[in-house]
Amino acid sequence: MNSRAYLRQGQPPVGSKTVAIATVQMGYSFRSRLEVSKDGGVAVIQMKDLLADNTVGCDGLVKTDLDMVKNHHLACRGDLVFRSRGLVSNSSILLDDPGKAVVAAPLIRIRITQYDRVLPEYLNWYLSQREAQVFLTSRAIGTAQKMISKEILEDLEVLLPSLECQKNIVELAALSAREQALLSVLAEKRKHYISMVLMQFAKGE
Repeated sequence: MNSRAYLRQGQPPVGSKTVAIATVQMGYSFRSRLEVSKDGGVAVIQMKDLLADNTVGCDGLVKTDLDMVKNHHLACRGDLVFRSRGLVSNSSILLDDPGKAVVAAPLIRIRITQYDRVLPEYLNWYLSQREAQVFLTSRAIGTAQKMISKEILEDLEVLLPSLECQKNIVELAALSAREQALLSVLAEKRKHYISMVLMQFAKGE
């Protein structure tokens, strides 16, 4: 039987049948502009590191010097990085170990606390689905530059099928994305071929 859960730290509302499955934390806020240091000890995950396939690219993370960074600010494999501002309000998952790294504000870090109930990959997929998007969009602040606050994200309810079902959904979603990518490449090649043939007709060849 499917259940529902909140993205909320601590206990759910009194009388609620849902459970809290994650902690939601605002990204690290730098007091001034980010000072990049090639020999810095801490990597920084920024908006530019969130890839089109909803994963976090760790190869190009910039580094900085942060002497006082605390452990609870550090990101780790399996964390989700949520876009809290802009036209797109979804997340990307850290599939690789980023080492000693922080998520930069205004991004938000989501960390699963109930691994016996939800897979990080499933939650990453769910946040892009219509049910979640309708909830987030309806509560977004602003118009031209909409913003999803930490509190709004914490109040999101997530539909939770069994872990086996979640795994199947993630695998099917990955296959579908791969299929769409191949179809896009095929369509572009076909367009190029037809254009070349038509140009030959135009030249009388």
